[in-house]
Amino acid sequence: WIIQERILNGDWVTQHLPQNAPLSTFRVITQSRGALDVSKKCAVEDVTALSCVFRAGRMGALTDHDSILFDVDVKTGKVLGGTTNAHWYRLGLHEVLPGRCPWRSSDHDITHHPDGDIPVSGSVVPNIREMLHLVETSHWKLCPDVPLVGWDVVLSADEKLPVCLLEVNLSCNFFRGSFDRKVYLDFLEDMVGRLQEMRLMADRDGKKFK
Repeated sequence: WIIQERILNGDWVTQHLPQNAPLSTFRVITQSRGALDVSKKCAVEDVTALSCVFRAGRMGALTDHDSILFDVDVKTGKVLGGTTNAHWYRLGLHEVLPGRCPWRSSDHDITHHPDGDIPVSGSVVPNIREMLHLVETSHWKLCPDVPLVGWDVVLSADEKLPVCLLEVNLSCNFFRGSFDRKVYLDFLEDMVGRLQEMRLMADRDGKKFK
């Protein structure tokens, strides 16, 4: 068990949520080029925030896993269109039957929170630069050798800690957020090339891995 002070949504977040909504976080994905060669010292400039998603929790939900996923422009902080991923969590063989569970969700065409018709798209996230700086420096300091990391960040009501790092996810996904595909795919290509180079070196040296 972890006992800590309760974290509450800050004013900006609360304005975009219905009553009785859960703590609603921002999922930010960062990549570290320091993972390409862990023998070299990683610089903070080697870490880049790729995407940001505002997970606007639903009315009565316990967590923001039940939410509308609003894409956020990492350059401007502007909230873009929203979508859902509720179908990811539908369990049971009966869900494969026709008409049960959709294969895909909407393509970011939600502009208002459906629980109260609250406008969200078009708003600008405050502290966006502070939020991205927090996750980029955290990736650099804590785990620069991990290629991709998902961070859950809270804009909290605590004046002493308005931007709070809630959780780190080392097995993560973009939660339908947009990102610079060239930056991401170039990084993946470099990573695969580096892994192939390491594999060939291991084969040459006769190393065995369990």
